[in-house]
Amino acid sequence: MGDQISWWVELAVKSGQLDNFEALTGEMVETARRERGVLSYQRFVSEDRKCVLLYERYADSAAALAHLRQFERNFAKRFLEMVDRTRFTVLGNPGDELRAVLDRFGAMYLKPFGDFAYWA
Repeated sequence: MGDQISWWVELAVKSGQLDNFEALTGEMVETARRERGVLSYQRFVSEDRKCVLLYERYADSAAALAHLRQFERNFAKRFLEMVDRTRFTVLGNPGDELRAVLDRFGAMYLKPFGDFAYWA
């Protein structure tokens, strides 16, 4: 895992907001695609379309921090109006500055131990 940071965010979509949320997160995906150090940015929705999971992976804390700053500037207000966050789980060892930002989102931290990963 090295310096990489990833997280998943579980969200409950507010009633009547899924279409708006899909459109907004579509914009977010296109923005993330152009950001340096974003390795993965994926969206998943439950069969009943009430629960969404976002999975994000970054090369390092600096890339994750740059992404969050961009998110706060461009998307956070609209995003937070559409969902209730149920869980925010961070995987890896975020730097102090990144951790301070993630703490504001109520993040839970999981550190690696004895792992390996093959990424295609």
